[in-house]
Amino acid sequence: MATCTDVKPLLPVQDPVPADIDIAQSITPKHISQIAELGLSLLPEEYELYGPTKAKVKLSVKDRLKNAPNGKYVVVGGISPTPLGEGKSTTTVGLCQALGAYLNKKVLTCIRQPSQGPTFGIKGGAAGGGYSQVIPMEELNLHLTGDIHAISAANNLLAAAIDARMFHEAAQKDEALYRRLCPTDKSGKRRFAAVMLGRLQRLGIDKTDPDDLTPEEVSRFVRLDINPDAVMWRRVVDINDRFLRGITVGQGPEERGMERKTGFDISVASEIMAVLALASDLADMLPPTSPCCLSAACRRRL
Repeated sequence: MATCTDVKPLLPVQDPVPADIDIAQSITPKHISQIAELGLSLLPEEYELYGPTKAKVKLSVKDRLKNAPNGKYVVVGGISPTPLGEGKSTTTVGLCQALGAYLNKKVLTCIRQPSQGPTFGIKGGAAGGGYSQVIPMEELNLHLTGDIHAISAANNLLAAAIDARMFHEAAQKDEALYRRLCPTDKSGKRRFAAVMLGRLQRLGIDKTDPDDLTPEEVSRFVRLDINPDAVMWRRVVDINDRFLRGITVGQGPEERGMERKTGFDISVASEIMAVLALASDLADMLPPTSPCCLSAACRRRL
């Protein structure tokens, strides 16, 4: 059995160990296609490149490998984190280096994309450290493939839609709202979109022609009647900005005094992020279109 003194580093190791960023930038990474095709036996159509060092694996690979035997799954965890972390990422990367580089096992390291909040805080990034880290570490720690930014945009779009909906419902009568939600086309005909038909069904209105709705049904359809004091859907930003934790919106002169208190959460705490993390595929993401913390603020059925 080999001892620690029998194991020789595969790369030059300096003493004292340089800073993480210096180590990361001293290595020229292989093109990600080499790792995908030669290392993981993926087909060219089974991954999507994001530059020379990043790629996304498509879910279609699961269908091709559905009959392949399962591998071993090792979880690295910890409790009672310190302000500087516990070293779970470094341990995970180092373990995979040992299995892959020294024992010649086919191994994948699965770690999450860091939030820019801790990255720019006292803790720093989450790419590992020293000679056991993911490279390019600055790309992992910052934008990677842009998923967190997409989550932020989707979350904040919904937040803006909530405020706009409350504003228009307070400022307009039922018929005016109906004209906005279901306008006439060039021929003067109104048509319900598919999502509107679903809402009509949830309201118990079994009609498909917009001109057939009664005034009472129009009112039920156009108004969510959101309680401003019960809206828990907050905006998000992927940095630590303590002065955005509690804010007041609606102070502009065009908002007609519709002020309310709200705030920002960090992007990775968004409910949309939770849905993305738990979904197994795109179809699995679609049902939660009425997030629980949004519908709780509606006095009428979504």
